[in-house]
Amino acid sequence: MAKRWKMPRVLRVGTKNGGMFRKIVQTGDPVLRKVAEPVDPAQIGTKEFERLIDDMIETMRKAPGVGLAAPQIGVSLQLTVIEDREEMLETLDDDYVEERNRSAVPLTVLINPTIEPVGDSRVTFYEGCLSVAGFAAMTERWEGVHVRALDRQGNPIELRWKGWPARILQHEIDHLNGYLYIDRMDTRTFADTANLNAADDE
Repeated sequence: MAKRWKMPRVLRVGTKNGGMFRKIVQTGDPVLRKVAEPVDPAQIGTKEFERLIDDMIETMRKAPGVGLAAPQIGVSLQLTVIEDREEMLETLDDDYVEERNRSAVPLTVLINPTIEPVGDSRVTFYEGCLSVAGFAAMTERWEGVHVRALDRQGNPIELRWKGWPARILQHEIDHLNGYLYIDRMDTRTFADTANLNAADDE
């Protein structure tokens, strides 16, 4: 019988709506550099696992961010949540959204995902991370990807996304394999986001 996984009780530091906000670990924490453990399908749907997902959603939204992987809250499991809400897009410049091929993404839970590129096209834009707080850098990604995973209910799903949604998928699945965007960035473009925002306003 597989060993029953229990959700760690550390790092839960706030509460709102059903889930609880958890501290987001920062680069330098060893959990971000480990290949996360696959989720045992027997754990899907348990109270502990459901609470973990709710906590991740709450943490992602409060940060705010468009994705969060379990290792970012100190849990080394192959689990990520993604959401790019319409109200977030409405705060952005139309040209910015169009250039990045950014579109709203409904709340998506991915368990044990695998990813492969679609086509040969790659695109480069500034990218940041909640676990490398306050910085961003130009990072090349595949323009389109195909992902296979289990959803929150444990059902097999497939996603074929392009543009910014595909970038989010690559970023979050990288976390599950022990990578950060800083491993892929153009190092000469690494910058404090405050400086980048000031430059955009000039």
